[in-house]
Amino acid sequence: MWELFGILGISLLVVVHETGHYLAARAFGMRVLRYSIGLGPVLFKVQPKGSPTVFQISAIPFLAYVQIDGMTPTDDGDPSDPALFQNKSVFARLVTIFAGPLANYLAASLIVFGLVAFDGVPEAEQGGPMIVGEVLPGTPAAAAGLRTDDRIVEAEGRPVPNIEALVEATRGRAGQETHYVVVRDGERLELTITPRDEGGRGVIGVGPRVRYVPVGLGQALQLSVLYPLEVSLGTLMAIGNNLRRLSTDGMSGPVGMVRMASQQAERGMRPYINFLAVISVALGLFNLLPLPALDGGRMGFLFFELITRRRANERVEAMIHTVGLLLLLGLIVLVTFRDVMG
Repeated sequence: MWELFGILGISLLVVVHETGHYLAARAFGMRVLRYSIGLGPVLFKVQPKGSPTVFQISAIPFLAYVQIDGMTPTDDGDPSDPALFQNKSVFARLVTIFAGPLANYLAASLIVFGLVAFDGVPEAEQGGPMIVGEVLPGTPAAAAGLRTDDRIVEAEGRPVPNIEALVEATRGRAGQETHYVVVRDGERLELTITPRDEGGRGVIGVGPRVRYVPVGLGQALQLSVLYPLEVSLGTLMAIGNNLRRLSTDGMSGPVGMVRMASQQAERGMRPYINFLAVISVALGLFNLLPLPALDGGRMGFLFFELITRRRANERVEAMIHTVGLLLLLGLIVLVTFRDVMG
């Protein structure tokens, strides 16, 4: 059941991305030949009367695509056909490409605005004991049997009066057995947990008990705008660390993302929806990276055209995108294999 929530959530974000491309293309008068939700064998399709677009649903739900006439560099087109992508202005083509990632950023902002405006912002209970509000699935804390409402009072002999003390006592013990003392139903228990390494610090996978504090619409709007920027900055820093270490740690393919979305759905609706906001930002940012076959790579060629006032060689561009796509698919296969085997 929870896996279905994961699949539907990730698929919805991909649909949002492609809808951005579609709406921008139509706004500039481009002819869209196909709008497909999913890949592979077609399960259902329809072409509205008078529309050039075939809307279809295919068997593999993780991806989607919009086929804009004349978008592939090697497409043969009539130079006098105003509906072709390649015959539109550089500005129109740039906006059409950028509209996909922009749609993901806007979706994330709308999600955050809705959560904050109607449910408030989470605030850890300050000044009190470290009471466990959540235990993340698949973490060292979960494996050790830590439970919601447990009160952590010691970590490796150090007192734990609050969440900050727990973080401080745990962060330097990645990979080391650590003794924690918890109080459960008035009884003191000793648990041995080995924090795992996340970004060079030890974590056990628990969160403090929180309450939700209502905020005004103005603050909700401010948070919704800043949230995608903060997530993007954190993601870029993580990408930079991986590049320096030539590592794929922390990267997930479709299987890993669905698994994480499913775990968040199991925790509750708010964690699930909040996770979709994070993934929406990550999807938009990933597509903006200046890599061949991604939106950012295509925009790079358009910026070249804008600066030099001449188009890049179409066959060279097509070859670069093809090679980039193959490398990207290889990376997806690698991280997906790790997700499945892990």
